[in-house]
Amino acid sequence: MTKLKHSSASATATRIAAGDDRTQYDAVSILLHWITVILVLAQFGLAHTWGFAPKPTRHLMIVGHMSFGIVLSAVLIVRIAWRLVPGRQSPAAGAGWVELAAKGVHYLLYALLIGEAVLGFALRWSGDESMSFFGLEIPAPFAPTSKATHHAIGEAHDLVGWAIIVIAAGHAAAALFHHYVLRDDVLKRMLPGKAGDA
Repeated sequence: MTKLKHSSASATATRIAAGDDRTQYDAVSILLHWITVILVLAQFGLAHTWGFAPKPTRHLMIVGHMSFGIVLSAVLIVRIAWRLVPGRQSPAAGAGWVELAAKGVHYLLYALLIGEAVLGFALRWSGDESMSFFGLEIPAPFAPTSKATHHAIGEAHDLVGWAIIVIAAGHAAAALFHHYVLRDDVLKRMLPGKAGDA
C-alpha cells in the first residue's frame, strides 16, 4: 500500500513538473514548442561559451545571440497568439489541483521566457548599444541608463536565463520519466507524428 501511494505521488509530481494538463497538442503547437527548445538551448550555449572564443568569433556569437533572441521573441508571440485561437487547445481532462499546477508550470516558463526577452533588449539598449538582427542594427529607443542599472539588468538577465534552464530541465526530465518509467502518453503528445491519448 505504501509503495502504491509513493508511486502515485511520483506520478503526480512528475505530471506537474512535465506541465501535463492532459492537453492534446496540434502540429503547429508541437512545431513551435520544439523551435522554442532549440532556440533556448542555442541562446544559453552561446551566452556561456563566447567568453572562450577569440574576439572576431566572439563578436559573431554575440550577434548570433541577439539575432536568435529576436527570433525567439517572435516565436513566443506566435505561440501565445496560437494558443489564444479558439479550438487550438483541448480542455484539460480535469480541473483539479494537479491540472492547475501543471498548467502553472507552462505559464511560469512563458513568463520567464518573455521576461528574458525583455531583459535582453533592455540590457543592450541600457548600455547605449544597438541590437543586431543578423547585421541589421536596431538603435535604442531610450537614453542609456546608469552603469549600476545596466549591471542590474545584466544580472537579472543571467539569473532568469538560469531559471529557464533549470525549470526546463526539470520539465524535460519529468516528461522522460513518464515516457520511460510510467510508460504513459505525456511525452508522445508533444512529439511530431504521434497522436496523443487524453
